[in-house]
Amino acid sequence: MNEATTEAPKLTAKDFASNQEVRWCPGCGDYAILKAVQKTLADVEAKTENTVFVSGIGCASRFPYYMATYGFHSIHGRAPAIATGIKLANPDLDVWIISGDGDALSIGGNHFVHLVRRNVDVQFLLFNNEIYGLTKGQFSPTSRVGTRSPSSPLGCIENPVSAVQLALGSGGHFVARAVDTAQKELTETLKRAHAFKGTSFVEIFQNCVVYNDGAFDAFTAKDKAADMQIHVEHGKPLIFGRERNKGLRIVSGALALEVVTIGENGVTEADILVHDETNRMLGCLLADMNEPEFPVAMGVLYCKPGHIFEVEIRKMVEAQTSHATTSLNDVLRQGHTWAVGGDADEA
Repeated sequence: MNEATTEAPKLTAKDFASNQEVRWCPGCGDYAILKAVQKTLADVEAKTENTVFVSGIGCASRFPYYMATYGFHSIHGRAPAIATGIKLANPDLDVWIISGDGDALSIGGNHFVHLVRRNVDVQFLLFNNEIYGLTKGQFSPTSRVGTRSPSSPLGCIENPVSAVQLALGSGGHFVARAVDTAQKELTETLKRAHAFKGTSFVEIFQNCVVYNDGAFDAFTAKDKAADMQIHVEHGKPLIFGRERNKGLRIVSGALALEVVTIGENGVTEADILVHDETNRMLGCLLADMNEPEFPVAMGVLYCKPGHIFEVEIRKMVEAQTSHATTSLNDVLRQGHTWAVGGDADEA
């Protein structure tokens, strides 16, 4: 008798949404990111029973409640440590870390650096709104100089941390950027991050409508995005602008980028730099661009696979267990042992 086999129906974005009431402020950028992640999981045919979301503390960290997957709302800044433990215990799980700029780069900064340098196979999504929203508007490590908030009424005086530069400087192998409201580009970037084997870090500019509304308008507003953003793509020339006539090239005699206009001063498209996402130095230069002098770089700035932490750990454990001992005598005689002996007359 032949047994009929039926394939499980393909899940939709709605299948990844839990039945919990979403409790973010109306208009919060987190809604758009939640929608993009649910769509991404459906597009990549992820399994709810094989997916885990781990978060720290902050507005963004409520994310696991809203996913119909496994989830862990952990403690401040420690999501990387918990996610690492999950991957070591079960490398087959698809693990996502959700964190805010304060959670990841302040109290969790040390954990962030070591997750990235170890290259644990997880997706790390940093919701960057340049403010602590949950604690009513304290300035965060990414707040710009001059940012006024309830905790800094005279304006923030601290230099901000660049999340992507920190990730690159920590030895990150996949570093990308996106904007919460740019759903198509965000979903494509998340797919790239999901496909990457190792720590894939994605900084997502996310608007906080209550405590830092419009912080990114200079390059995300509809009338400015084309001229103030550049979407980088491996193997494609770094061209941007509403008229698609602006580009980036290396400054002659210096390790720096400059904006040029195609058609002016003898500049042609052949002069424009072509993006190589395997070039870490180019990734650093792109990460260092800030408006208004430069467009803000979006997409995959750097991608180059490396050793995966949990894979190397497994190899180490297997190598040790392959020489397992079964008796006390074996234990006593393993490792660095020596025999005392020899001719006493020679001593």
